[in-house]
Amino acid sequence: MAEDGLENWPTGRLLSTAARLVEHSWEQVLRSQDMTHAGLIVLHSIATSPASQRDIAKTARVTDQTMSRTVDRLERAGYVTRDTDPRDERRRLIAITASGRATYERLLELEKDEAALAFGFSDVSALREQLLRLVRSPELNPKYNEN
Repeated sequence: MAEDGLENWPTGRLLSTAARLVEHSWEQVLRSQDMTHAGLIVLHSIATSPASQRDIAKTARVTDQTMSRTVDRLERAGYVTRDTDPRDERRRLIAITASGRATYERLLELEKDEAALAFGFSDVSALREQLLRLVRSPELNPKYNEN
């Protein structure tokens, strides 16, 4: 048994500490690929179909202005395009490019590798199942209350 006292920490403190450690490690991986967390959220949002900047912002729970800066950066990097929506010429649709898709898919693989190698998780899918149960818990997340 380690002499660091972690066994005595409350579970909430362990979860918060683990989340910060994972976040910092993941940010390093993202930086190594010239990507940000916000940029990855955009690529994830449009991986299956283009979407308006406003819809992406709503999904990401950020302002349109914040999303605009993120999309600008992704467009300069060649990861997304902005095209006029054929159904409403006032709207612009954000679409992933081939380069953006390749980067997105590479980051998904790196995420699995990072979890498996850096954090010692041999069964990343089991970890994900537990995290999904935690996030979807009605006791912790009112969005999932059945009332």
